[in-house]
Amino acid sequence: MDTRAGKGWIPIGRVDDIPRQGARVVATEAGAVAVFRTGDDEIFALRDKCPHKGGPLSQGIVHGRKVACPLHDWNIDLGTGRAVAPDEGCAARFAVRVSDGEVSLSLAPDEGCPER
Repeated sequence: MDTRAGKGWIPIGRVDDIPRQGARVVATEAGAVAVFRTGDDEIFALRDKCPHKGGPLSQGIVHGRKVACPLHDWNIDLGTGRAVAPDEGCAARFAVRVSDGEVSLSLAPDEGCPER
């Protein structure tokens, strides 16, 4: 995997800087991005805004590969950004790269919801 920080990518720190089953927020020109770490040390990034009422996803509880919005408990899939049924909508995803424990974040959001 190519992990060199380059145009459109920013280094944001080490995997260990992100709490396990938690998140940290990165301020970007595209807005606040929540970078999540699962219990299995997978790293995901979503716009820090629930598709329901705009709640801060970074303050939610990470469980498995999902995060529960702290406002109304909507569950958002970290890999797709899609709300878990029966809820609908999605949060923009941002690509991440990890190399030797260092995390880089793409500055280009994927605003579209993936196909079902």
